[in-house]
Amino acid sequence: MQTLPAEIVYRPYGPGPYRMSMDLVSATPQTWFEIDERYPEEMVERRRLLAADHPAVFAALPGSDAARDEALAMIADNLTATHPGWFSRDGAVLRNHLTGEAWAEPTTLDPLELAGRLVQEDLCILQPGEDGPVFAAAVLCFPSRWRLADKIGKPLAAVHGPVPLYADRLSRPVDRFIRNLKPDRIVERLNWSLLDDPALFQPGGKWRDTGDDAITLANVADRVFLRVERQTLRALPESGSVLFGIRVHVYPLSRIVTSSEEAVRLAEAVRALPAEIQHYKSLLVFRTALLTWLDAMAG
Repeated sequence: MQTLPAEIVYRPYGPGPYRMSMDLVSATPQTWFEIDERYPEEMVERRRLLAADHPAVFAALPGSDAARDEALAMIADNLTATHPGWFSRDGAVLRNHLTGEAWAEPTTLDPLELAGRLVQEDLCILQPGEDGPVFAAAVLCFPSRWRLADKIGKPLAAVHGPVPLYADRLSRPVDRFIRNLKPDRIVERLNWSLLDDPALFQPGGKWRDTGDDAITLANVADRVFLRVERQTLRALPESGSVLFGIRVHVYPLSRIVTSSEEAVRLAEAVRALPAEIQHYKSLLVFRTALLTWLDAMAG
C-alpha cells in the first residue's frame, strides 16, 4: 500500500449563538474527494457492507440511470487526473491501484456502486422534481443515524423532515441552491454531531433521551466521539442532476479536545444547541458527563 496523507482533523463547531445555515465554501477538483490514511480500512468496510447487506446501502430509482452513469464518468475522470498514481485507465479497464482492483467497463456493477468502491465518500444523486430535488439514488455505507430505505424517492424537504428547524430555516434555500448550482462549481460544507458510538455504519439512534450511566466523567473522553460529515455538491450537467458526497470522520474527544481553549469552544457550542436539536441528536444520553468533563478541561 502506498503512503497516504494523514486524516484531516476538523473542528467545525464554534462559540456564539446556534445558527442553522448552509455555510458553503468552494472546493476544487483536487479537493473534491478526500483520500487519506483511513482509505484501506474504510474501503474494506464498504466492500463488506455492499456484499453483506446490499439493500441497506444501495438504492436507485428507475430513471436515474443517466445520472448514475454520469457520476461514475466524472468521478473516474477526476481521480485519474488528480491521482494518476492511485487510479488509472487502460483502455476500457479502470484500475484502483490502492486496492489492486480493476474493472473492465461495462461491468456487472451498477455505475454508482462502482464509484462508491473508488472513494471514501458516500454518494447520493439528487434529481429535479416538482416538489424540489428528489433523492434518486445512493451508495450509502456510512449513514449518520438514518436509513436509506426510509429516504429514497422523497423530495429533499421530506428527507430532512425529521430535522428540527430545517423546514423553517433551510429547506427553501437548499432547494434553490441545488436547482441553480452551476456545472463548473464544487462546494463543500461541514456538519458535526457528538455520538456515543464510533461505528461508521449507523442507520439508527436518533431521539434517545435516557442517560447512559456507563459514560462517566472518567471515561467520557474515550466514550464520546465527534462525528464530522464533509459534504460536497457538484452538478452533473448532462443529466441535470446533482451529486451529493458525504465523507464521514470520527474522532474520540481525547483527540479533539487537546487544550483548555478547545474545551471552552466545544462546551459553548454544545450549550448553544437548541433543546430540540440536542434531543434529535441523542446528546442528552451523555450531556451531563460531557459538559462536566469539558468544564474541568477548561479549568
